[in-house]
Amino acid sequence: MTSATRGIDAFRSLRRQLEDSVLPLATSLDGRRFALQAPVRKLPVRLGGYVELGAGDDARLGQVTGLRIEDVDGPEVDLPLADGGGLARTGVTFRLARGEGVVLAGAGPFVDAALAPAEPADVADWLQGVAPRGGRLAAGELPLAGGVPFALDASGFGRHTFLCGQSGSGKTYATGLLLEQLLLETNLRIVVLDPNSDYARMGALRPDADPEAAARYAALAARIDVRSGDGLRLRLGELEPAAQAALLRLDPVGDREEYAELAAIVDAERPVDLDALAASPAPGARALRLRAENLGIGDLGVWARDRGGSVIAALAGGEARMLVVGLGSLSSREEQAIVAAGVLAELWRRRAERRPTLVVIDEAHNVCPGVAEDPLVARATRDAIAIAAEGRKFGLHLLVCTQRPQKIHENVLTQCENLVLMRLNATADVAFAQDAFSFVPRELLGLAASFRQGEALVAGRIASHAAIIRFGARVAQEGGADVPATWARGAPR
Repeated sequence: MTSATRGIDAFRSLRRQLEDSVLPLATSLDGRRFALQAPVRKLPVRLGGYVELGAGDDARLGQVTGLRIEDVDGPEVDLPLADGGGLARTGVTFRLARGEGVVLAGAGPFVDAALAPAEPADVADWLQGVAPRGGRLAAGELPLAGGVPFALDASGFGRHTFLCGQSGSGKTYATGLLLEQLLLETNLRIVVLDPNSDYARMGALRPDADPEAAARYAALAARIDVRSGDGLRLRLGELEPAAQAALLRLDPVGDREEYAELAAIVDAERPVDLDALAASPAPGARALRLRAENLGIGDLGVWARDRGGSVIAALAGGEARMLVVGLGSLSSREEQAIVAAGVLAELWRRRAERRPTLVVIDEAHNVCPGVAEDPLVARATRDAIAIAAEGRKFGLHLLVCTQRPQKIHENVLTQCENLVLMRLNATADVAFAQDAFSFVPRELLGLAASFRQGEALVAGRIASHAAIIRFGARVAQEGGADVPATWARGAPR
């Protein structure tokens, strides 16, 4: 072995000794947040994980919210140069882990407290002692705390919630689980705009469901009203006048005469419908009828006419605990936009009833996009923004679900105080979430790219702390599953 090689080995050995000599310690100046250092090898902490701070009676429970590797300048040493070249003095740079976190239990500042992984039992005891403002919603478990059960605070859904995850992340499954728990543990009415028929089987029990939960849920299943196909209908007169004008593609300025005539007919013949429009003796009725015929409005299959079964009437009746509006069962985007706009407008119109209602907008980038090019979608977006801004005082609460957070209207997104973030592979989406939800530690949000199916970061009023969870077992059957990939097994021979 040459002297140069011995020098390199000596350098590496010294660097490893320095790295292994780093003590895992934590310091807090305010008793609420702490800074930490730890050795990079045999790292005793994980980002998002739980730690014991100190020992004995002074021990505290904390959570690591930031963690990174840092290079530190060590001592200067003499190392041999090439054969016979003598010694060279050089500084040794070594690595250690630095980070920060929040103190979950315990009070008061501390300096150089010993840092160690928390026992799952200690995390469970702390969670049990945290008194929720509402009922406990059994969401799943904490994978970074040995699978300790984790519950969400039902009262937290009194604030708007944003749930995001790419395709295959488990977003639909997780949303269904949250809705089941809200049905089981609260009296909150739920209205779901369901574009993919993912919640059409909310009234059907899974064969492997927990027997106790299944028995309780079965008693609620009769009050789950699923409207889809021929059962999903409404009447033109149930739409607000501005929505009727949007359906007819009437601009209040560019089509001022027809727009004014429609308003007059609606005032005189409320409730108006397509047949009444055709039979109206009003001078402008013929022009409106021709417009409706040219646009093919009368041919849309969404109109109730004499079939009944209006989804708007179902909202007015208010007997169902959950009303699932199966937009995915409609044959065109236009019909979906009509129904979505009608439902949101009706909910907002009836806000003075002050009935606590969770309004679930799945695939929300289609219902309240950042830029709405279709006039009916623009009406739906307007009402979604109104509910986001002022709905809470009337008991209207949003659960907005999407795969792409950047496509949601910012006036809806920025009103969400709760976050359920599942896997996001796109770097741009992760960065957007980090900017939009600044109340959540950025490094925890950054974990979204590494989440497995069914894992999520939950934060806000629904959670005792910003926690990484794995969703648990559901009670009801899930709809909208992917097409089986049996095609990948090869062609028969």
